[in-house]
Amino acid sequence: MKHYAGKAVFSAAIGHALDGLDLMILSFALSGIIATFGVDNATAGSLTSITLAGAFLGGLVFGTLADKLGRIRVLTYSVIFFGVFTLCSAFAPNFELMALFRFLAGLGIGAEFGLGMAIASEVSSPANRAKATSAVGLGFQVGVLVASLASAPIIAAFGWRGLFAVGVVPAIVAIIIRAFVPEPPIFEEHKASGKKHGNLTSLFNSPTRIKYSVIIIILCTVQNAGYFGIMTWLPKYLNGELGLSLTSTGMWTAVTVIGMMIGISVFGLLADKAGRRPAFWTFQIGAAVMIVIYSQLTDPTALLFGGFFMGMFANGMIGGYGTLIAELFPTEVRGTAQTALYNAGRFIGGASAPVVIPIIAAGHGFGFAIGCVACIYVVAFIAMFFLPEKKGSDLE
Repeated sequence: MKHYAGKAVFSAAIGHALDGLDLMILSFALSGIIATFGVDNATAGSLTSITLAGAFLGGLVFGTLADKLGRIRVLTYSVIFFGVFTLCSAFAPNFELMALFRFLAGLGIGAEFGLGMAIASEVSSPANRAKATSAVGLGFQVGVLVASLASAPIIAAFGWRGLFAVGVVPAIVAIIIRAFVPEPPIFEEHKASGKKHGNLTSLFNSPTRIKYSVIIIILCTVQNAGYFGIMTWLPKYLNGELGLSLTSTGMWTAVTVIGMMIGISVFGLLADKAGRRPAFWTFQIGAAVMIVIYSQLTDPTALLFGGFFMGMFANGMIGGYGTLIAELFPTEVRGTAQTALYNAGRFIGGASAPVVIPIIAAGHGFGFAIGCVACIYVVAFIAMFFLPEKKGSDLE
């Protein structure tokens, strides 16, 4: 069982890496897309919003299918869908078709976080659940890190279109790995129980379920507004406003991502040891403080260290959402809950922040706009008071 759990978590992490790779590639491609298609910053930023809109719809579709047909099977389908339309993005002749391909690729991405988290939570023990879901979150950052380091040389050799062509390769790897991973035993047991699986309305069929669903959406909205607000425009802020070269921008962004990876690992350990709520509160406070500090920095060395700690707190919580959702919803709707609730927050927060930030930046600069992101973590801090502490509990 231990060997299977490790293989299943690794498979889920590889899939989630595609998510991070794709969205970071888009961030580095924005300058080229703006130049090629003659659009402004806000229009180009809308590609992230469009991708996340597709992810929201894809999360609803693939999540309910995964509760009916199986987590591993549906994840494989979603990766194939993602790979086809990511490759199409490399050949888009105009902005309109680029937007369409990004939406369709987003449909496939919509399954990766939620179903990866469902798998990790279902194959791990209660004592290690947050560490397992955090390992899936690490996969996302591995994808982001690869994109941060590889984007500049790929753009230099092939242009921005080359980024999307190369992005298909990990999808092929993910499909091969998943061919050797069976479904989680708890899913197979519940599937044979006769209960109705994959029912979206079950997320809102009682006052308690409504409360849990709304609060999770709020938390995920804050998480994604903070993450996408920062990471979508960080390369352009460092390159365009602070004058760092594209290669240096990639290095600075990579250090921020390394901070995120360490933060995710620390969060998983803290959440399993001290509890879910103390871990979230610690990181929410840290995120708000570090974003404000980072927005005031201009010295390259200070930006390097500041980015590390900002990344550590701002995205360290990502694995925790998988744990929270898994412990609040039963197996027959866990895939639906993970994909629907997280992607709802990702769409609301992640789709709005990349568009709002350049609007604020137009009058006050990107530094001020990024600093404004700190305010939203206060909302998340308060929201955590309304969820029960389920550290060490068995899954339903």
